Amino acid sequence: MSCKVLHICLSSGWGGLEMYPSRIIPELARQGWQSHGLALVGSRVAESFRLAGVEPLELLSKGRALLSVGRILGYLKAQGIGVVHCHKSSDLRLGALLVSLRPSLRLFFTDHMGVTRPKKDPYHRWAYGRVTRLFSISEATRQRNLAAFPLPPERIRRLYLGIDPAPYAPRLDDQERAALSQELGVPEGAVAIGLPGRLTPGKGQDVWVEALALLAEAQPNLAWQGVLIGGLTREEGSNEAHVATLRQRIAVLGLEPRITFTGFRRDLPRLFEALDVVCVPSRNEAFGLTVIEAMAASKAVIGSDSGAIPELLNNETGRLAVPEDPAAWAEALAELVADAELRRRLGQAARARVLADFTLAAHVTNLIEEYAA
Repeated sequence: MSCKVLHICLSSGWGGLEMYPSRIIPELARQGWQSHGLALVGSRVAESFRLAGVEPLELLSKGRALLSVGRILGYLKAQGIGVVHCHKSSDLRLGALLVSLRPSLRLFFTDHMGVTRPKKDPYHRWAYGRVTRLFSISEATRQRNLAAFPLPPERIRRLYLGIDPAPYAPRLDDQERAALSQELGVPEGAVAIGLPGRLTPGKGQDVWVEALALLAEAQPNLAWQGVLIGGLTREEGSNEAHVATLRQRIAVLGLEPRITFTGFRRDLPRLFEALDVVCVPSRNEAFGLTVIEAMAASKAVIGSDSGAIPELLNNETGRLAVPEDPAAWAEALAELVADAELRRRLGQAARARVLADFTLAAHVTNLIEEYAA
């Protein structure tokens, strides 16, 4: 078979799901596979394909996708593409139709979100019945998928996401790191406690703020600075009402001098160099990409004891805390803020775990095995 794949992502949004195809395209190319893309005109997904070196086939709207089946089949034939990979459940109807009309195609679907309800009605039996392999990005989501999807267990595979660890290795010298800390509002000698991610209710920033208030009250002599990393507007993927609520609560708690809002940043690997502790208090992560990014940067990480995060972190590589319990987060923070050697030890073990289990190269190797099976 030809080593060519068409990634379908007809989304106008921008998050981990939408970023995934362009993240793996360079590694696919390195391992001998040529990628093509199908996206909406003017979407950030289409832009990301171009930045990854792929000129996408574009559609005006999701609603017109099924009307474009003939055009897409012609494109697949002309390009010699035998593999189709969908990344959004609503795109599966298009993928399933393509396979129904051309049975030689192999159809793959990655469940990036984690299904929340059964999908065993006649439509879903037809659509998922055309899927060669469904990828679950964690064991937590795989267990839900086994119960929800009309597929036998052997067609549902856990395939952990991965990252390129190289960009997360330290690059700044002491002077550059000090300047970055100053830019983030971290006083000299203070422990920087970061929380990266979209500012939305499900990401747990509210619990983190309450935990910092408890930490300040219980350990008044500890020097620390909270750093919230993420866009502040809807255009940057955040919930503006949630941002306003966070600011108001921080003011009420008297924490304004001790919590910095960085706004949207593209330099997260470098920001990690200015952080000492990274928190991921998300209530239900399907995987936890931010967790392994922080681990790759050799940071001490505290993650929620829920969703897939316990598959990434254990007591040797970080700490877990109940997602809705500020007191548990304050306790974990107090331990790490007070012990620099513990932070160093956890960070080293965390990076070693990423290098062993969560690299992009290994992820794509496993993906290609499925494409070519």
